[in-house]
Amino acid sequence: MILVETHPTLDDAARAMSGDAAYMAGGTLVMRAVNEGQGPARLLRVSDPNLRALRSSGDTLTLGAGMTMANVLSHRDLAFLHPVARVVGGPQIRNMASVAGNLFAAHPYGDFAAALLALGARVIPVGQGSARNVEDVLRDRGRAGLISAVELQRPNDPRNFGFLKISRVKPKGVSVLCIAAYLPREGGRIRGARIAFGAMGPSPLRSTGAERALEGQALDATSIARAAAAATEGLEPPTDQIASEWYRREVAGVHLKRLLSGMEHS
Repeated sequence: MILVETHPTLDDAARAMSGDAAYMAGGTLVMRAVNEGQGPARLLRVSDPNLRALRSSGDTLTLGAGMTMANVLSHRDLAFLHPVARVVGGPQIRNMASVAGNLFAAHPYGDFAAALLALGARVIPVGQGSARNVEDVLRDRGRAGLISAVELQRPNDPRNFGFLKISRVKPKGVSVLCIAAYLPREGGRIRGARIAFGAMGPSPLRSTGAERALEGQALDATSIARAAAAATEGLEPPTDQIASEWYRREVAGVHLKRLLSGMEHS
């Protein structure tokens, strides 16, 4: 039998954590383990409504860790993230899947985490002081601890952010791969290019080759072709029941080119 504990705050839940306990936000991950007979002895929940709140200060947006994909879709300030949240599962999953939970979703899930990586988001942990780069959290998720919020900067132009999910089952199948691109521009040149792939490694990863090909360039057919050619540098595509490593490497550049070409003409 599994004991379910409800705590008023994340701090209280953090104090109650031990080796036999797991934190449950939306439950899309942990309940699968429970249903398969692999759940922990104790599940910890938090009743604080602030965990699903959105706070805005200038161009800084702070998303409560418990915000669901449905919550994201309900906020006009997060319109640039609506295309991402909309392709996370079906309506039932979107009502449960949380922003912070996506950071811990194992391959081939975690499409929203790829978007957060491309946007350079920062994670606010419980009881660990200052915020951490989401890239560091994704690199070592086992030591991330409990997350209270995710902080990011609103794109100065929503056309500078793009997202594309490729799946075999439409509209809610798991990813063959997904791509998020943030390409802020100054004087028509890309400054601070960030390209992130999901389902191309154990967690979302940045495509350093594509970023180098785009940095300082205008977004045009030439720079897009160079980025597509370098798309898989530094990535670790898996072979699974959805696609092989070879296939993912073959199509990654093709889909990156499609995404960037759409952003060029938006």
